[in-house]
Amino acid sequence: MKEAIREAALRLGFDQCGFASADPPETLDHLHEWVGKGFHGTMDYMRSQLHVRADPGLILEGARTVVMVSLNYNQAPLRQVKIARYALGRDYHRVIRGKLRGLISEMDRLMPGESHRAIVDSAPFLEREYAHRAGLGWFGKNTMLINSQRGSWFFLGAILTTASFEPDNQSVGGCGTCRACIDACPTGAIVPAGRSWAVDARDCISYLTIEHRGPQPTPTHGWVFGCDVCQEVCPFNQPRPSQPLRATLTNEPDFAAREWPDTAHLANITESEWDALTAGSAVRRTGFDGLRRNARLALEDVPRNQDPGPPHEPADRPAE
Repeated sequence: MKEAIREAALRLGFDQCGFASADPPETLDHLHEWVGKGFHGTMDYMRSQLHVRADPGLILEGARTVVMVSLNYNQAPLRQVKIARYALGRDYHRVIRGKLRGLISEMDRLMPGESHRAIVDSAPFLEREYAHRAGLGWFGKNTMLINSQRGSWFFLGAILTTASFEPDNQSVGGCGTCRACIDACPTGAIVPAGRSWAVDARDCISYLTIEHRGPQPTPTHGWVFGCDVCQEVCPFNQPRPSQPLRATLTNEPDFAAREWPDTAHLANITESEWDALTAGSAVRRTGFDGLRRNARLALEDVPRNQDPGPPHEPADRPAE
């Protein structure tokens, strides 16, 4: 049954599919600490929904298994404007949700009587932990989920189900002594957190250009929406003959970049232009005023153009 579901996920276009138990998350203490330090900025929902994140059964009653999937979104960055690669095409929520609906239809056929719920950033659920437990990747110092063979340019989707499956083995890997992302972060947002690392959203360009409202307290180094710096410098995202999947570009047509104007145009875009341009795009999240604000600030910024040099080689690179 597991293999039938996994094969269906791959047929639908997902790159990986793994299974984890729906037991409570093991990293909740880290999340409490992160919120306690104020690293969530103005994202108050992170604090108010902590109790839900502690129990997947509050999202789907009787949940016993989490089916985790990944989907590659890697593509070449734009030259005319700095927008994170994940947002260049159609809104990933819509793309992945459609594929998850297809997977749930197959699960309904295979397991009549069971209940399922699809999640794509749509519920207070710790996707990355369950993806780690399902064998899809491990946590990097930049807090991204990294797969040793595939890198980190991928989205996650989840299906909570009342069906019971044997969990897959969790991923094994690590950054070793590498600190490429820490050194390259333009705002120093990757900070020590006990024996690991955390991202302080208040200094993170992705947070500042997407979630933050009002004047920008920190230069965004030319970025108009999101930021890819910590992934661009990561050794696990560099091409390597023995790991050809690392530099693979996405095959998902919906992720292909739409025609984005340059930064100067976005700085003075009209509301009707914004409405047409961002329809069905994740960039719509920042709003009309936010997008113009970001573009105007980007024109004032002098991006840090230092060459980060060759990627660091992690001290240990165990196979997945």
